[in-house]
Amino acid sequence: MIKKPVFTFPLVFEALIWLLYVALYKYSFYLQKAALPRILNNDFPYLQVCIYGICSTLILIPYYRWAIPALMQRKRYLLVVVVTLVCFILVIPYNNYAISWLGAKLTEGQTVHQFFKHSTQYWELDLLLTDFIAFFCIALARFSYQNEVQRHKVETDHLQLQLTMLKTQLQPHFLFNTLNSLYGMSLTGSKETPRFILLLSQMMQYILYDCDQEEVTLEDETNFLKGYFELEQKKFPKAAISLETETINGAIKIPPLLFLPLVENSFKHGRHKLEDKAGVEATLILSGNKLTFTIINDKLDPAPPGLKKKPGGIGLVNIRKRLDLYYPEKYQLTINEINNQYIAEVIINL
Repeated sequence: MIKKPVFTFPLVFEALIWLLYVALYKYSFYLQKAALPRILNNDFPYLQVCIYGICSTLILIPYYRWAIPALMQRKRYLLVVVVTLVCFILVIPYNNYAISWLGAKLTEGQTVHQFFKHSTQYWELDLLLTDFIAFFCIALARFSYQNEVQRHKVETDHLQLQLTMLKTQLQPHFLFNTLNSLYGMSLTGSKETPRFILLLSQMMQYILYDCDQEEVTLEDETNFLKGYFELEQKKFPKAAISLETETINGAIKIPPLLFLPLVENSFKHGRHKLEDKAGVEATLILSGNKLTFTIINDKLDPAPPGLKKKPGGIGLVNIRKRLDLYYPEKYQLTINEINNQYIAEVIINL
């Protein structure tokens, strides 16, 4: 499942600015300018000065958290300039003056009182520029992150739509083909007909309901693939159709129908539909945190006259995009043609 990170880059960057720049740098800057008497054996004297640096900067929170990202999102760049000039030339000086006045009232009779009484003179251009650089960078980081989140959401919605379309395409095609097979079994009076009807019902339930979740258990997905292979084997009883799996950890979850495009391509373009000795063989292996799915089918090429080969590019694009989304830089997808066979393999580091 794709989880929203608790500590994002803008949040960490903002925290570092407040800790290293506002709480420490501004504190030392004001102490140096104030020239207050030293206090022996005290590494952090006059903490009221640190509080002043923090309180005088709080006014910038609406600026970098909401105003600038929102204006940039709307491409109102002239307003960005205007808001920035008003904030740093008008708002900050009056804000500092107000906090200095309050600080002077609260520290009467204390040594640090002189700092607050004259602190407005310490509002200098270099500190103003540093404020602008630090907090405008935070605003840009938040704007970029919001854009990335929005892009990611659009991509996720698009892939979810692709999954829905994949299910929509699969349902009638899969259902009608399987019903035809069941009809043939019923005509011959096969004792396996009830079991295959139940299997079909379970698979349709999985597609219609379970796959609406963002993730399903690897065990459920494996059972679905086993049923799919079993039904295909029933349709082509003389073909070599198999799916080999090892013991699956039921706690592991993956996106639903992740490997289905590769399976469909193999059955769609496999030679087993025309030759009894041909087949489709697949393996699903979980080794540690590495999940490997491999499927091999005998090529249909050269296609016989009158049989058109349908491209399976959309399904392959679908699986690659979903892998990029769910397992960025943690997967390998290879498709090769060796000895008149198509070999597709997906390796995922869970």
